[in-house]
Parts: sequence; C-alpha cells; structure tokens
Amino acid sequence: MTALRPEHDAGHGASYEQGAYGDADAFEAAVDGLADPLNDPLPGQRQEPLRAPRHRAPREEPWPGAAAVPTEVPAAGPEAGPAPVQEAAAEPQWTGEHYQQQEQHAAQAPQGPQRAPGAQREWQDPETYSADVRSATAGPAPISTDVPAAASEPDLPLDDRTVALRMAEVHRAVDSVTGTGADAEESEPRTGGRAERRKAARGGRGRKRPGSMPAGAEQGSAQSPAPTRTLSRVEARRAARALKESPAVIASRAVGELFISFGVLMLLFVTYQLWWTNVRADQYAGQETNKIQDGWAKGRQPGAFEPGQGFAIMHIPKLDVVVPIAEGISKAKVLDHGMVGHYGEGSLKTAMPSDKEGNFAVAGHRNTHGEPFRYINRLKPGDEIIVETQDAYYTYDMTSILPQTAPSNVSVIRPVPPGSGFTAPGRYITLTTCTPEFTSTYRMIVWGKMVEERPRSKGKPDALVG
Repeated sequence: MTALRPEHDAGHGASYEQGAYGDADAFEAAVDGLADPLNDPLPGQRQEPLRAPRHRAPREEPWPGAAAVPTEVPAAGPEAGPAPVQEAAAEPQWTGEHYQQQEQHAAQAPQGPQRAPGAQREWQDPETYSADVRSATAGPAPISTDVPAAASEPDLPLDDRTVALRMAEVHRAVDSVTGTGADAEESEPRTGGRAERRKAARGGRGRKRPGSMPAGAEQGSAQSPAPTRTLSRVEARRAARALKESPAVIASRAVGELFISFGVLMLLFVTYQLWWTNVRADQYAGQETNKIQDGWAKGRQPGAFEPGQGFAIMHIPKLDVVVPIAEGISKAKVLDHGMVGHYGEGSLKTAMPSDKEGNFAVAGHRNTHGEPFRYINRLKPGDEIIVETQDAYYTYDMTSILPQTAPSNVSVIRPVPPGSGFTAPGRYITLTTCTPEFTSTYRMIVWGKMVEERPRSKGKPDALVG
C-alpha cells in the first residue's frame, strides 16, 4: 500500500515546500519510501483503487504467503476529510514455486459469475496486477446474463411502488444484456432507400406513377387511412374547374345524345317499315281472302262493290303470289292492308274481268305493306296471271312491260293503252306499281291479254292445280 507523505506524518514537523529537504539524497530517500506512488492519494481526495477487468472472475482465496488485506474502503463524506490509509502488510517473499502454484490455481479455479456493475477490486502490489493481466490474456470469460443479487443493496422497507421500480430496473438490465426490448427494436436498421426516406420526410407528396400503390398500403389496409393533405385555395379552384364541364363538352354531349336518339328512332322506323308492316299486311290480306271465299260459299250474288270491299283473288304462279282484290286504290283502306286495288272510281274507272271488252287495271305496293307486286319485273311474256271470281277463273298471258313512266301518265290504263302493243279493243289486264324500289318516283307497268275464261264448275286452271 501507500506510505504517508512527509507532510502527513504526525512526527514530522517540516512542511511540504521547496527546500524542506537538505539535499537531493534526502528527497530520493523519501520517494523510495513510498510503496506505490501511483496509488498515493492527493490531499483531500478519496483513494480510488484500480478496477479489475470485467471479464476476470474474482479469486476465491489468496495466494500462498499473502497477508489478509482489507478490501472495503470507507465512504468519504463531505466532512470526513482524507480517508485513513491502513498500514501495508509485510510484503511476502515470492519464489518460482509460488508462481507455479499461483498459475495452476488460476487455471483450475472455476469461472464464476461476472462481478456486478459498481463492484471494485484493488491490487496490493504490481505483482498482483501483473498476475491478473496474465490470466486475462488467456481469453475472456463468457458473459453472464444473471441479474445482480439484491443482497448488495441496502435494506429498505418494501412496498408496491418500490418493488415495481426495482422490477423495472431488473427488466432493463436483462434487456441491456440480451439485446432485446425497445432499444433493440429502435437499433434495427431501417429499410428502404434514400428516395423513400425523402418521401417519408415530405409526407408522401412526391410524384407517383399512375396505378402505383404507396409503400405499406397492403400491410396497413386494415388500419385507419392516412390523413390527406389539405388543398390550398388555388389547388381547390383548379380542382373545381377540372370537375366542371365546359360548354363545348355539354354541347357535344347533347348533340351526341340527339344523334343517338335519332339513330335509334330511324332503326325502329326502318324495322317497322320493312318487317312489321309486311307482317300486319299479310295477316290482314289472309283474313280478307278467307272472308271472300266464305262469301262465295254462302252464295252471295255479285253486284256493285263498295270502296275497300274485296271481290276477287289474284294468282301469279311464277311469283307465288295470292292476294285479294278490293274495290278502289285507296292507300289507307286497300293498298296498306296488303291488297291489290281496282281502278273503279271516277275518271280512272276501268272494266271488270267479266266484261266482254275493256282493260282490267289494278295497283299494288312493290315494297312494304305486303309488297304483292315487288317482283313483277321478273315476269316474261307468256307467264300466266289468273283472276279468280265467284263465277269463273280468268287467265291472262303477260305480253309486255313498261319499266318506268311518270305517275301522271294515266293513259296506261285506257281500254287500248298506248305502248302496250295492243292495236284494237280486247280483254286486257294492267298491273301498276312504284319504281325504283323503296321509292314512289316513277311507275312500272305490266300488260297482259286474256287467253281463257273458265267457269268454276269446270274446276281450276292447270296452272293452279299443280
């Protein structure tokens, strides 16, 4: 241990000042008397012994020949002054055998738990410090996770608050040793690159690609949505203008809707004209044919027919046409019902099939409303046209065709029509219809000449039997 300085020696009256020693030999002798100058405390300071390495376990028993040395150092209070220093024990005489025993003892000694934080160890002399350093170089002892015993703490009255505080300290000590707890979680390295950290610092206001999903959206979908950034006044105005439709957009939308509606109406109208009118006309014409045949079966006498009244049936075998013939050419009452109309009123009145001389002229639609005369342009000279009445069958052979003429040319229905090839009065038939198809700009004319009058009692003509 450390010897007292000359100024602390009670028997020495000289002060520690320059010139207290008479010569250099006296000063050197005083210095040599100090056992350990490094551990000599300064006046008014507490002696701090050297600490043992944390990985070195304390020795269980002293080496041979060593004297008992106290290890406790009294606490120095603010009024205590310098701590008293005990006299050093007589230094033992070490030999080679002692060193070997010390090394064997250090090698066989078990590694005990690590000294708790705050525990101190002092060395009696440099020889002890050197031995401990040599044993420490053999390798560090495994770190123990044992919690320091509470026996070293002063005995205090225990209550719930004190126990809770101590348990918290114990948990923190265990976490610091094992590397777990909140500090370990915070110490984990962050993931993500520099760009992600910048976006996180800016609050995620960076430019995002269309259709991209923010980071962590899948993991945090079950959590509450992230707060949205409040728009500035300028951004709010721009957003409102973007949502508001311009007059051009409204006008184009209205025009588009108008065209769509018009197209739908046109489609419905075309469907009605080309398909539905034919359906309705065929139904009406079939009913009128049955009505005429029923009247003949009841023995109704022929006479003057009223406008719109059916009185005969026309057959065109080549075109597979069977259509009733009604009095008059009224579009609403006759033609639009799918029937053929007889020119029998006013200046356009023509002969009947039963007349001995004259031109039996009729009209019919070429398109829509039953379209009975749609394909009369396919008739060739010699094709038969048969008119069936209550008393007889009148057969006409087609002779000529006028592909196109004006609607005002009424000469085509005269008793001897010009351009028909007939030169003298006779029993003729004239078919008139509109042309081209789906228009009423012109008229198409087909003429024929009666070749046979066959009473019903003789049966049907050969063209109708097959």
